Amino acid sequence: MRVTIVARRALRLLAWLLTVLLILVAAFAAALGTQYSKASADWAATTGHDAMWLGHAWVDGRRTERDVEALAVRLRGTGIRDVYVHSGPFDFDGTLNPAKYPNARNFLKWWRDHLPHVRVSAWLGQAVKNGLDLDDPGARRRVLDGARDIMATGFDGVHYNFEPIGDGDAEFLDLLTRTRAIVGERGLLTTSVPQVEPYSGLRPIARALLGHDKYWSRGYLAQVTARTDQIAIMTYDAFAPTRGLYGGHVVRQAAIALDLIPEGGASVLIGAPAYHDHGVPLLDAAESVAGAAEGARIALTEYGRRRERFGLALYVDFAATEQDWAEYRRHWLRTG
Repeated sequence: MRVTIVARRALRLLAWLLTVLLILVAAFAAALGTQYSKASADWAATTGHDAMWLGHAWVDGRRTERDVEALAVRLRGTGIRDVYVHSGPFDFDGTLNPAKYPNARNFLKWWRDHLPHVRVSAWLGQAVKNGLDLDDPGARRRVLDGARDIMATGFDGVHYNFEPIGDGDAEFLDLLTRTRAIVGERGLLTTSVPQVEPYSGLRPIARALLGHDKYWSRGYLAQVTARTDQIAIMTYDAFAPTRGLYGGHVVRQAAIALDLIPEGGASVLIGAPAYHDHGVPLLDAAESVAGAAEGARIALTEYGRRRERFGLALYVDFAATEQDWAEYRRHWLRTG
């Protein structure tokens, strides 16, 4: 009898918790849908400060000058001012073997012949969960050595992408501070960043479910942007099942960044998913360049004025389709 009473109480508690969870999810979805339903102004569009991630083939010898010429034709007339060229990854001990980017000097020469006004950063990173340990001073020292070596080949800057970096990670801040001395005042220091906690209380819930931080706090994002020239918020892989929810998520992320980061601070780029391998067809349909662009435009409209150092970052060149490029032109360049 006692067991039955306890079991019933446990079931009632579980039912109550599930009900609360469903109410919270519904409220969250409604808030995002409302965000995306707002109108955007015609002036809310690119200011020529966009970016794109490029794959490893550009620096390992698989791409030729003819490929650079073809990409130059694609990029001319767009708002893309920066590209991040995959040149790593670091080994788990922090080493960056130059054999990973044997064609970098040729690539950079070709690039500057055909696209001299588009800056090129070396995209460097590694998994830091069961991989590279940035808490290890020796590993950070080797990362810095690798950044110094690759800058010597002629890159304009370094673009870091370590995942997942937890909220409040002091060692990552240290790495950024010390990398600044390597790239110099004229060099570009940029980093990919995870999504910001959209509403209070979601970060610990997501951390408990995933085992790592999915969201950063606003305070930590501010510390990172204070040490960098540019951040690219990875707004994709949001697990939003519809375009409206994904677009609302982008609105929220962009709005937080615009309010948090001063106009004279780091450039703010909104990651736009120009790839189609989420693993779930529903997410491939929901997350799009169009959704990211429209979300960014709504946030900018709500912000109330043009923001010069604000744009989209397209991920990634080798997966982008003609439809992705068309959506970028139509929804962000406002042409076509």
